[in-house]
Amino acid sequence: MSANWFNSKSGKKIAMKSVTSIIDGLKKAYIEKLRPLEKTYQYNDFVSPLLTSSDFDAKPMIMLLGQYSTGKTTFIKHLLKSSYPGSHIGPEPTTDRFVVVTTGPDERCIPGNTIAVQADMPYSGLSAFGTAFLSKFECSQMPHPLLDHISFVDTPGVLSGEKQRTQRSYDFTGVTSWFAAKSDLILLLFDPHKLDISDEFKRVIGSLRGHDDKIRIVLNKADQVDAQQLMRVYGALLWSLGKVLNTPEVMRVYIGSFNDKPIRETAAGPLGSELFVREQEDLLSDLNDIPKKACDRRINEFVKRARSAKVHAHIVGHLKNQMPALMGKAKAQQKLLETLDEQFAKVQKEMHLPPGDFPSVDEYRDTLSAYNFDRFERLHTKMVKDVDDMLAYDIPDLLKQFRNPYE
Repeated sequence: MSANWFNSKSGKKIAMKSVTSIIDGLKKAYIEKLRPLEKTYQYNDFVSPLLTSSDFDAKPMIMLLGQYSTGKTTFIKHLLKSSYPGSHIGPEPTTDRFVVVTTGPDERCIPGNTIAVQADMPYSGLSAFGTAFLSKFECSQMPHPLLDHISFVDTPGVLSGEKQRTQRSYDFTGVTSWFAAKSDLILLLFDPHKLDISDEFKRVIGSLRGHDDKIRIVLNKADQVDAQQLMRVYGALLWSLGKVLNTPEVMRVYIGSFNDKPIRETAAGPLGSELFVREQEDLLSDLNDIPKKACDRRINEFVKRARSAKVHAHIVGHLKNQMPALMGKAKAQQKLLETLDEQFAKVQKEMHLPPGDFPSVDEYRDTLSAYNFDRFERLHTKMVKDVDDMLAYDIPDLLKQFRNPYE
């Protein structure tokens, strides 16, 4: 029923009695209040594609990132207790594509171009990265009780050293950023022999900006070194991460050996073995909480998106207002682009918006340079007020009406 709402004309009123869950309520709020604002100010070109019904209904997702051979595919295999269709494991860079591991009636691999056009899959937004990416993307389906609740995203190993110079045929950091926005948890995997953070890895971690609460660090294959070396490796890992993750807090690091082989007692010692077991239990309890928290996360992401769309509308409306009526439009646009950080500060001051809601100036400048500011829409205060009302009244009412469906 609710899937048909998305095909209706934008802003069409939906009867409250047809809302039967929190997710339905979010769909209703999106179609009536947020989508008209996103369409008017081309939010889909700047930040994120318009949402579809399948984006709201999607299962929670866990993305694994790390350099090649840090045990990403093995980690998924370890949780599923079986290998999934199309998985390759080896010391060389084996996973050369993004693989979404999800539930299905039988074991099969679906190529990227097919998944991107499937209406019931939340991956239509990936079409924006082109055929070069879609040929390196596939969906691996298999019947599994864990996959009924969670999907995994296995990624190609992040390149280091000389290999980085061979450019990928698609925007790797753009794709990881897209998946990061959709994921409920992002696991960064390291192993004791691969602690260096390459330029590409630095860019990838940089693209996770705004999703710090989802990131967990896993120091995998920790039984390959003895206790004294492990202590040094742990210190070196936190030191490396401190230079890349610009947060004052310390990231949670899980130490262990996440594969099906028994822990190597010779290297780890009795103390190490006990530590690995406890760390593994902590990580698994973190993963078990994901379906319970999925609904809260969905609301959280929705509110984050609404605030971001509102700020975007204010920026676009402000740039349109600064354009002259007749002469010197090209010069005025160039000046606005050069002083974009000042324009952001003006919008923030005039509209009393929090600075944390504003996007990166440099990224915005790159996207804006392809547009003619004169064709932008002026700020429609009613649309912005609708979104404010939605955040202030509709969503709190929705939370009062329905409890978390996973409880």
